[in-house]
Amino acid sequence: MMIARRLSVGAGGKTLGLLSASLVALGLSLNVQARTLDTAYGEVEVNDDPERVVTLYEGALDTALVAGVTPLGAVATRGGQSVANYLQDEVPDIHIVGLVSELNIEQIVALQPDLILASSRLPREQYELLSQLAPTVVPNTQGLAPDAWKGEARLFGDALGQRDKVEEAITAVDERAAELQDKVAAAGPTGTHLVRWMPRGPLVMSTRLFSTGLLSAAGFDVSDEGLVKQGRPHSDPLSLEALSQIDGDWLFLATLNEDGEQALATAKESDAFRRLSVVENDRVVPVDGQLWTSASGPMAAQAVLDDIASAIEGASQP
Repeated sequence: MMIARRLSVGAGGKTLGLLSASLVALGLSLNVQARTLDTAYGEVEVNDDPERVVTLYEGALDTALVAGVTPLGAVATRGGQSVANYLQDEVPDIHIVGLVSELNIEQIVALQPDLILASSRLPREQYELLSQLAPTVVPNTQGLAPDAWKGEARLFGDALGQRDKVEEAITAVDERAAELQDKVAAAGPTGTHLVRWMPRGPLVMSTRLFSTGLLSAAGFDVSDEGLVKQGRPHSDPLSLEALSQIDGDWLFLATLNEDGEQALATAKESDAFRRLSVVENDRVVPVDGQLWTSASGPMAAQAVLDDIASAIEGASQP
């Protein structure tokens, strides 16, 4: 079967024709549908009991697992070759069908999905291609918002026919975050930043992201120091001389992969890093950037809260 191997923004009518021909060859049926969902691209009808699910968004994979559905395929996490570390034991044999920004359409077709769960950032042109393959659900999420993941999870739960399980998982996250607030307050001043360290330097993450929202829900006072522009997920790289801008009571410090870890290890040897009061006070919390700066969903939320709980517990010990 020969079709376009990579589907990226800008794929044209030729690709659409090839995909349609491939679908006919596969003998796929699009007629078994039962529910109607309101999505970013209008109403979408989905099968009552989808069995061959492909997720093109990390939050969708996370939610599917919460719903008791193991997808056949998923995209790789940012900066990695497979799904995020915190999910690898859950889906050791899952097929990787590209990246969020560069889908491998040939592999998606080969999986013969009956439901595709995608990111709110899926371009219309890609949606129109994929929706010929299977009902494709795209959340209607506008901009960055700390709780946007909840609405997306509910939509995916509806698509999978498992809204109750997803709602229960969201409630569990809210309750656990609230329970952590007293412990966070008892650990002392709560000012913090979330920073992702890349080879080019540290990036201050927005206060309107999934994980910074959870930090706030758990009782931290999260700031981006005005370094993140409106609508963007993070700042431009900071120089070592500008590190004082991320000094505070706590610092949650993420890396995505070995390149970032190596860059951070080098920075830790610098006087500028050692002089930070948050370093001197031993309030730097290393976290997994794949989880904290790329993932979303109920399982990811619980994993982030695990990290927060561990940090607070460590700070409370003599």
